[in-house]
Amino acid sequence: MTRRIAVIGGGQNAEHDVSLATAAEVAAALRSSGFDVDELTIGRDGTWRRAADALGSNPIGSLTAALDVIGRADAVFPAVHGPSGEDGTLAALCSLAHTPMAGSGLRAGALGMDKWATKLVAEAVGIDTAPGRLATAAEIAGIGFTADVVVKPASAGSSFGVALARDPSRLRAALRDAARFDDRILIEDVVEGREIDVAVLREADGRRWAAPPLEIHAGGLFDTRSKYDGSARFTVPADLGGADRAALTGAALRMFDALGCAGVARIDFFLTGRGPVLNEVNTMPGMTAESQVPRMFAAAGLPYEQLVARLVDAATVPGPASPRSPHMRP
Repeated sequence: MTRRIAVIGGGQNAEHDVSLATAAEVAAALRSSGFDVDELTIGRDGTWRRAADALGSNPIGSLTAALDVIGRADAVFPAVHGPSGEDGTLAALCSLAHTPMAGSGLRAGALGMDKWATKLVAEAVGIDTAPGRLATAAEIAGIGFTADVVVKPASAGSSFGVALARDPSRLRAALRDAARFDDRILIEDVVEGREIDVAVLREADGRRWAAPPLEIHAGGLFDTRSKYDGSARFTVPADLGGADRAALTGAALRMFDALGCAGVARIDFFLTGRGPVLNEVNTMPGMTAESQVPRMFAAAGLPYEQLVARLVDAATVPGPASPRSPHMRP
């Protein structure tokens, strides 16, 4: 029997357009693999659409109609990046609807989206992170400059609001910019090292494995501009010695398990002289065919269409035990 998958894209955050690109390619890949696909889009104003058709004139009415689509689906593929999507919001919705969902559940999504919480989890399982502090938007005026730092919103994606501050005036501007995306701001010491990403996939049988790591060559801070203007280059597999690759892969798997991730996650590191230093975790990373995660799995011999299909095959009803929950409708 052909399975029907609801792919959700868009969202009410700065990553709206990035999410639309992911959702469109995921939907096309699923159709090419023989799935029936319903495409749902969350507008910037919170109003839901099905393909080109409005489901209502306001967020509440359209959500009610969207829930009917979600309830009839065999599984949901949530391609919404960032807050009100990747942060566990859609996982909670699918859990309440008892509809299986590809990817991490509420707990892992919420922890992974919060960079400060992610740091605390990493440190608890013995993974180094950059020294840093958490501040609020209300505290900006009292924050003084002491050394070069990286400023970032505590909960945002695609490097929106991330900036390098090398002097007091730049620090003040960076703090104000970060506060546009979150009222909690992370201020971290600069880490010198190679930028290495590791993608981890949990299969339908519960086995999880890491694809060959990818190295980012950005010629500076890998910010939103360099992510999407084509100036950054990727090397996959990254040129790594056996010990470095084992350390990165081991840390990625530990982080995946500690957060309780399911489906796929991208774990980003700086590789330094003392080993891997965690940068951040993405529980719903960019998933176009040219994004980092599909490139890494392609290097492992897993084509894009098969990767997307495997994520659907591993879909679970998202709840406290979602990584091991049966991937079937109740």
